[in-house]
Amino acid sequence: MSATAQPTPSSPARQGLAALTLGAIGVVYGDIGTSPLYTLAEVFGPATGLRPDAASIVGAVSALFWALMLVVTLKYVLLILRADNRGEGGGLALTALATEAVQGRPQLRQGLLLLGVFGATLFYGDSVITPAVSVIGAMEGLKVFSPQLEAWVVPLSLVVLVGLFVVQRHGTHAVGRVFGPVIVLWFAVLAVTGALAIAQTPGVLAALNPLHAYEFLSTRGSHLLPVLGALVLALTGAEALYADMGHFGAKPIRLAWCGLVLPALALNYLGQGALLMRDPSSIDNPFYRLFPQSLVLPAILLATAAAVIASQAVISGAYSMTKQAIQLGFLPRLPIRNTSAAEAGQIYIGAVNWALLAGVIGAVLLFRSSSSLAGAYGIAVTLTMAITTVLTYFVVRHRWGLPAWVAWGATAFFLLLDLLLVAGCAVKFFDGGWFPLVLGLSIFLLMSTWARGRTELRQALQSEGLALEPFLESLCADAGQARVPRTAVYPVANPDLVPQALLHNLKHYQALHERNLLLTVRFDHGPWVAPAERLQLQPLAPGFWRATLSYGFMEQPDVPRDLAGCAALGLAIEPAETSFFLSRETVVPKSGMAHWREALFAALSRNAGSAADYFRLPDNAVVELGTRVQL
Repeated sequence: MSATAQPTPSSPARQGLAALTLGAIGVVYGDIGTSPLYTLAEVFGPATGLRPDAASIVGAVSALFWALMLVVTLKYVLLILRADNRGEGGGLALTALATEAVQGRPQLRQGLLLLGVFGATLFYGDSVITPAVSVIGAMEGLKVFSPQLEAWVVPLSLVVLVGLFVVQRHGTHAVGRVFGPVIVLWFAVLAVTGALAIAQTPGVLAALNPLHAYEFLSTRGSHLLPVLGALVLALTGAEALYADMGHFGAKPIRLAWCGLVLPALALNYLGQGALLMRDPSSIDNPFYRLFPQSLVLPAILLATAAAVIASQAVISGAYSMTKQAIQLGFLPRLPIRNTSAAEAGQIYIGAVNWALLAGVIGAVLLFRSSSSLAGAYGIAVTLTMAITTVLTYFVVRHRWGLPAWVAWGATAFFLLLDLLLVAGCAVKFFDGGWFPLVLGLSIFLLMSTWARGRTELRQALQSEGLALEPFLESLCADAGQARVPRTAVYPVANPDLVPQALLHNLKHYQALHERNLLLTVRFDHGPWVAPAERLQLQPLAPGFWRATLSYGFMEQPDVPRDLAGCAALGLAIEPAETSFFLSRETVVPKSGMAHWREALFAALSRNAGSAADYFRLPDNAVVELGTRVQL
């Protein structure tokens, strides 16, 4: 876990700072950049009980500004971005760092692992809500352009969303080239419209004083939590700063935030506040009311493009999260297709794509407006923020070695902010907050069941398996054993046991191959594995070798390509003379886990993707031999 990160084709080491910063603006900040579409309107929505008078407007805008400063700038930009795992970020990368920091405490390590996985599953809820609320929020500008178009908001939103998911299988490399410039234009428009409004009502600049935010929040009384639940909408997308660090690096993300994104957001929120101070009736949609009527339609088109880009970021993130979860053993194998020969990180997972589309369509039809969707938005995000804070403590204290009072103090401060935001969103539970939680908990249940079932399966196979060393001794002692002049590769999870496929091969064909390679593929908790550490080869007995291939959770395994390295270690493997013998276990539920979890695990096992496809084995060189295993 301490090795230097290996640059990938799209890694920061291969691109200039300007290009990386532009890319970060386009990908990282799409979600948080579309928050001005609906945030201030929700702050003054019916649930908060706020009236748009001058004092409340200045206080609300001040609270928004300082929330961005404390949570995004101080916590994520200055602190969390330092917690990189070989250059990678995100929930699972942080979980790997935290669990590594407490290796000597197995119970705590297991607890942190489950906590991190739960935080990762909440991302899927965000991946459903973000496209829905962003696109429908952009389309609601049609009501400002012409009230007669209100009936078209939901249908047109669905058309845009379906089109977005349909094109995913073609890859995002072509669209990705325009992401940066479009979002730069978006932030420029946010800044300019906000600045023009401020120029007309400069008194709104008083919101930059944090005392107004404190006074505003401290006097809310029983309405404090609903107000906090609305304010958190301005922070959605903050996790993307850390999650996408591996694509762009910490420096470009910091530069983009401080140089463009934060100033543009601040100016726009201040501008919306200035507009409301002049015309409180604009509270129905203060974002679009900033534009002259003649520019509302172009603004809708630009906002829709920005919303699509924000949605693209979380969709791609869901693919990456799924791939990492598969590598770490929390999900069954799924077909993963690379959509770019140049960008290793651009992948497509069909099952995830269509599941997300179904969830997004369901969310749009269920909630039907950005205001209703705002009720569903926030709980998953704030819980993820709180989990990130907890995991970061173990990195700060046990990995970085900072004094206990520093680690505890910083953690307590940020965790208090996070829990206040969680509480603010919790009051919206019955107004839609249940939606992302149900999604996240369902996926967590699926992932934990798969991980537990794989553990039970390994234990069952081990209890029934044969020890490798005495088996090879007896086998090699049999001088009459027939040998076939080819190479056989036997993938095996436990390198100390005889592969089931080898036993079946001997039983049915009464012959051994001339060269037998027992292969173990290991996935590290780090994102990358150095090429020099990829392959290990060990002779076991005449005609038998043990090979170990190691991959990081960000890498795509390619077994035939990497086994070619055996030639440099003294074992030449000719692809045309090599067969891969796979053991495919059929799970028969019996005992151990709860019956319904056993049945779920058995169903997941039956529908798991092919190991041959996942490890990129040649179709004409694979032989599958089945075995039934009772749990």
